[in-house]
Amino acid sequence: MLHTTTYSSPLGLIIIESDGEVLTGLRFVDSLESSLKAHDVPSADNPDTLPIFAKVRQWLDDYFAGKRPCNVPRLNPPGTDFQRRVWQCLFTIFYGQTKTYGQIAKMVGCKSSRAVGQAIGRNPIALIIPCHRVVGANGSLVGYAYGLDRKKQLLELEK
Repeated sequence: MLHTTTYSSPLGLIIIESDGEVLTGLRFVDSLESSLKAHDVPSADNPDTLPIFAKVRQWLDDYFAGKRPCNVPRLNPPGTDFQRRVWQCLFTIFYGQTKTYGQIAKMVGCKSSRAVGQAIGRNPIALIIPCHRVVGANGSLVGYAYGLDRKKQLLELEK
């Protein structure tokens, strides 16, 4: 069973998803299909009591307070083996740092930065799996599912 709740962040509403035990999704609401209606979004007043939601909220509170969250909640992002390898590499990009798509490609033994970019673009757990820390070859801000303005704000928050 999929459980959802919301979190109100300084950069917009976030939907948090869990199977009841681990985090399976975290995304900004405005990144959803344009057909999403306000009544389709779970209520932020949802009286959920799942321990995983409390852990995710604490992580997000710390993150948006400018702290380096250290207690990563248990994750189980749905994806292919390749996508999971790429996402695992993203954890090597420390708070306040960036890596390029090419660097990530080398880490996973892939010759295609484009394939890595596609895997990163399908990251179902934003922020905690830090896809916003991946930049273009020349350090430029490129390719963020939640908008380049938000990516810039996240990277500035981490400096």
